[in-house]
Amino acid sequence: MPKINKTETNFEKYINPYLGSFLNLLHMDKVFVKGEGLWLTDQDGVRYLDAIAAYGAVPFGFNKKEIWDAILQIKTEQAVSFVQPSALKEAGELAEKLIEIAPKGLSYVTFTNSGTESVEAAIKLTRGYTKRQKILSAWNSFHGKTLGSLSATGKESYQKDFFGRVEGFEYVPYGDTEALEEKLKTKEYAAFLVEPIQGEGGIMIPPKGYLKKAQEICRQYGTLLVADEIQTGLGRTGTLFAVEEEGFTPDVMTIAKALGGGIVPIGAMLCKEEYYTEAFGMKHSSTFGGNTLAAKVGLASLHLLTEEQCRWVRETGEYLLSGLKKIQEKYPRVIKEVRGKGLMIGVEFFMKEEDFPNRFLSVMSKQETLTPVITSFLLNREHVRVAPTLNGAAVVRVEPSLIITKEQCDKIIEAFDHVTAILNEGNTAALISHILLGEDSSMPPNVNPLVPEQFRPVPEPKEGDGRFAFLIHPTNLDDFVLFDHSLEAYGEEALQELADQFDDIMEPFVMTSARITSAAGISTYGDFIAIPRTAEELMNKDQKIITAELKQAVKLAKDRGAKIVGLGAYTAPASKAGFTLRNEGIAITTGNSFTVISAINGLKKALEKAHKSLDSATSMVIGAGGSVGRCASILLMEESNHLILLGNPHKPELSMEKLESVVLDMIDYALEEKEKGRLFNQNSLGYTIQEMAEHTGDKEEILKRITKSGEVVLSLDYNDIAKADMIITATNTTEKMIDVDNVKSGAIVCEISRPKNVSEEIKQKRPDVMVIDGGVIALPDRPDLGSDFGIGGQGLVFACMAETILLSLEKHYENTSLGNLKMKDLLYLRELSKKHGVDIAELQSFEKPLKEEDWQKFMDSIQK
Repeated sequence: MPKINKTETNFEKYINPYLGSFLNLLHMDKVFVKGEGLWLTDQDGVRYLDAIAAYGAVPFGFNKKEIWDAILQIKTEQAVSFVQPSALKEAGELAEKLIEIAPKGLSYVTFTNSGTESVEAAIKLTRGYTKRQKILSAWNSFHGKTLGSLSATGKESYQKDFFGRVEGFEYVPYGDTEALEEKLKTKEYAAFLVEPIQGEGGIMIPPKGYLKKAQEICRQYGTLLVADEIQTGLGRTGTLFAVEEEGFTPDVMTIAKALGGGIVPIGAMLCKEEYYTEAFGMKHSSTFGGNTLAAKVGLASLHLLTEEQCRWVRETGEYLLSGLKKIQEKYPRVIKEVRGKGLMIGVEFFMKEEDFPNRFLSVMSKQETLTPVITSFLLNREHVRVAPTLNGAAVVRVEPSLIITKEQCDKIIEAFDHVTAILNEGNTAALISHILLGEDSSMPPNVNPLVPEQFRPVPEPKEGDGRFAFLIHPTNLDDFVLFDHSLEAYGEEALQELADQFDDIMEPFVMTSARITSAAGISTYGDFIAIPRTAEELMNKDQKIITAELKQAVKLAKDRGAKIVGLGAYTAPASKAGFTLRNEGIAITTGNSFTVISAINGLKKALEKAHKSLDSATSMVIGAGGSVGRCASILLMEESNHLILLGNPHKPELSMEKLESVVLDMIDYALEEKEKGRLFNQNSLGYTIQEMAEHTGDKEEILKRITKSGEVVLSLDYNDIAKADMIITATNTTEKMIDVDNVKSGAIVCEISRPKNVSEEIKQKRPDVMVIDGGVIALPDRPDLGSDFGIGGQGLVFACMAETILLSLEKHYENTSLGNLKMKDLLYLRELSKKHGVDIAELQSFEKPLKEEDWQKFMDSIQK
């Protein structure tokens, strides 16, 4: 649901802030000031061809002269608007005319003010006659939004927020007479309420003969058939009423929309004489029903609905349908089907992931947000107004006024051809450019055209596979290009606009899926699920909203078969290290355990490239008092001989207690490993501790000795950063603790903090300092994952991804790495990485792969 943005129109400010905001987002909040025929003019003087006609309620274009003449005649004659109760003269004349043109056998007319009121009247009439409560209708139908008609509407999404449906309403598949008879033979149903063509359902046309057969079944079991002709009636399909095509008369028929000539609200229910009861006649009424103004307009509308007009609808409708079908034949992977009758046409768009990889278009198609964006493009770029159908959200409805010309049909066809060509190219950037850059901007070229022969088949899971999912998101503006390659055409300003609006357009989605086989011959299948949020949004937006979206992503993972979900980048801190997601019925891992392991391995690799080693370097852990920092300190102890543990200077007493606790944990770990028969490197701090234990079993005494000797320094002073040759950052603060002025020349810094603690200025101003992101992990045989995730190579993943994959390979579906990390988990994952051949591959800096020239620049700088 769109959120309320700043208001710009009175509609948004005083009427409907949610719809207004959504229209604003899509640049569809035009203020139209003039209507003439099929043309609308907005307040800026721009003209638009209207091809939706208010969902069929403007049958003769805007401001039809004959309709206004009828209205002005009322003023001239000083006719009575309405007198209730009385014998309404004009209403009687309109009723007579309706019975004259309606299918033979309908005898009475009940006037209403809208389509939904007509349906309500039909529900009451049929219940009153049959003395049955139940009403049957079709799935995916639409009959209105008042409570009774809403309950008859076969779409739960309209009902659930309003405690609908009310008792007594049931549904059957549309077009299925066997399912209909199965229901009706219970003789419990007052009426079967059905549309000749499902309009909001996506312009769905039933099998030929369906309606007539349905009436026969209804008659057999004492159920009345109500034909809902609110959209299809009065010329829309090329006959006055759609039921005429099957040559039968329904028991009850509802009409509205076109009867008002595009100016006044009016509806009607028509029924056979035998079903009109005294109870209904005396107890049902409508204050404004049949008023003089509406009746006069209704008469004028019917006068215009000649056989010649219906013939024109059939002719132009076939012309328009044929033109749109040719576009479908031209672009079959974009348009699934074009269907309709007369001037009631639906264009169904469906873009599969395998046809449009690395494009938002296929995701929008799956999430049913593509058609609103297509509609927005047609309005703003082509100046043609159409609309998505409400139930069949993959369908764009083309429903122009009945007086449309063939030249105007050509404009509609040309507009659809333009937008479909852009979709076929996979050019998301062009499709949404008017939303991000304005409708007067030029459309960007397709800088990354799709190459079908290079498409990767979408893999499928196999029996016995492990199952995982991993949550990813764009950490910065440049990352949007990873999700949709066409966005490379955009500059920073457009990408920022996309980031600001992205979450209003899309929900969490599967970016890519992969099947991975380890060195041990074990396989797992996983989905990489994208969250439409940047790092900044994840950390700074309303956390209730963020948590809800993360839970939505976890549910998507679970629904697709995942047994464990890994949290990537900022999804871990945004979910409080996974704790807000741990009760969603699926295992969660932050990936922090293997991140620590890969950070240590990455440091070793970086030190090796710099011709250094851990046992000759002074190592530092910033944030050592935290869970990640604690484990990093313990693992560093295995090889490093000098270690500085830096805590939070803003909480000195608590921080120092935590640092001392970390040292005690280091001692415990060293002694436990010794008991297992494992001795550390002789130049390491761990070995020193193991040796001290030979002379004293008092851990407090060992702590005093190693801190007094300076082998371990417990610090709260940021100035000590300058003393370290090798640094791991492991905090959860936003503070940039490492900047251009406080780090030692030749230092290697491993950044695993989220948010980051290292200033990006170092990249430009301190070539003598090497910052790495903890390393990149290579999967066995480098499988095609469908994305390189910005790493720059096939089969490479981040450490947090690797942890999720390792756990799924072992089917270890338990919450892992949440909150305080456990050394047993780190050691377990370290062993799994050896078993499955998952190890450090490449190093990266500031989320970009490090190249040999980067290392050479670093080495040259420190040798000067």
